[in-house]
Amino acid sequence: MPDKQRTIKKATTVSGTGLHTGLNATLTFKPAPANFGFKFQRIDLPGSPIIDADIDLVVDTARGTTLEYNNARIYTVEHFLAALTGLSIDNVLIELDKDEIPIMDGSSRYFVDALLEAGIVELDAQREYIVIEEEIIYKNELNRIEMIALPDDHYNLEVEIDYETKVLGKQFAQLNNISEFQTEFSPCRTFVFLHELEFLLNNNLIKGGDLSNAIVYVNRQVTQEELDRLAELFNKPKVKVKEEGILNNLDLHFKNESARHKLLDVIGDLSLLGKPIKGKILAKRPGHYSNVQFARLIKEQINNQKKMNTKPPFDLTKKPVYDVVQIQQILPHRPPFLFVDKVLDMNESQVVGVKNITMNESFFVGHFPGEPVLPGVIQVEAMAQTGGILALSQVKDPENYKTYFLKIDNVKYRHKVIPGDTMVFSLELISPIRRGICHMRGIAYVGETIVMEAEMMALLSKNEDQTKS
Repeated sequence: MPDKQRTIKKATTVSGTGLHTGLNATLTFKPAPANFGFKFQRIDLPGSPIIDADIDLVVDTARGTTLEYNNARIYTVEHFLAALTGLSIDNVLIELDKDEIPIMDGSSRYFVDALLEAGIVELDAQREYIVIEEEIIYKNELNRIEMIALPDDHYNLEVEIDYETKVLGKQFAQLNNISEFQTEFSPCRTFVFLHELEFLLNNNLIKGGDLSNAIVYVNRQVTQEELDRLAELFNKPKVKVKEEGILNNLDLHFKNESARHKLLDVIGDLSLLGKPIKGKILAKRPGHYSNVQFARLIKEQINNQKKMNTKPPFDLTKKPVYDVVQIQQILPHRPPFLFVDKVLDMNESQVVGVKNITMNESFFVGHFPGEPVLPGVIQVEAMAQTGGILALSQVKDPENYKTYFLKIDNVKYRHKVIPGDTMVFSLELISPIRRGICHMRGIAYVGETIVMEAEMMALLSKNEDQTKS
């Protein structure tokens, strides 16, 4: 992906029919400045309200992804958003004179063509990414859906679908680089099974549907009478079932076109996170609902990372809040089991502590001979002691308390720690301390490299003799 943000050179329009409403709509794309993002504007409504392409504004995922803000809605946004992301465009204003994006042929191709015709230009601003730093997993056991985000230097996706039918069983699609989107994925059209099509028709739910904007799979025996009725409904001279098990309304662009379209949908729905992704996405049996839930999970994880406000570089030369002598007036730990040398910063909800790693530590004798590595349990203990200083500083008589682990979650070791390293632990409260329960999140750094992170819960307990007195 380019490092600079991009927009289009000039305005351009696309017109077509909305799949569900049947209304003819005109979509006008306009250049936008850096950090504008994707915004829709309903120019047919009073005040021309603007709706951000934001995952928090998704209100419906039935038969497409719908956004709403202040009672203004935009239906079926995913194919167009996939086109923008697929062309590495960051900022566009999208004016719309109806409430639904035109379905066109059920793919992103017409949007891609229009955007390319408008031209793409770089802006004088660096692109910001959603960087996947750890595994993020969404599962729906009932529907056997699984979506995973993994760290990677590029945005790439793998999708597997399985409808467990003869005409559409397992299919797999893979995008190795977003530059492949235009030719390999944007032409891939949406699909539907014949029985679903009949339901939608009977319930007047696809007023703008015709046999040119979807692949129709036939997974049961159909009579010529039924096919003739479909031909009449869609104003076609004749409808029949092809060898591939699809209606003869179109030819497949790819044997795995349906899996490729599902990958297109994933890109479009994840675009609602607002920034391009650096990471690998694995999706098994995805749909709009799961895509949106997965995106919300990614956003939650990213926000949790951002909450750690105290990050490197740390000023290790500044006068500490507590030195090692003062720390021993707070913590009950003593050498050789005291693993905090000083506290750099502290407020009511955050603390930053330091542990200097030297070869004199006794555990290096056996961990490991010839290749000394700081044990993970010692890293966790050092982090916990740093958090304990924050917790105990909030009682009047810390010398009369001890802290005891209740649980440790989400421990991840990112990089080995060796003698000569200086570990800096940055912790914050996940929730206020109540009834002696302290719940914290921590990240450990060596320089600017994250080496470890964890969530931990502890109990502040008054010493037994103090309780009796």
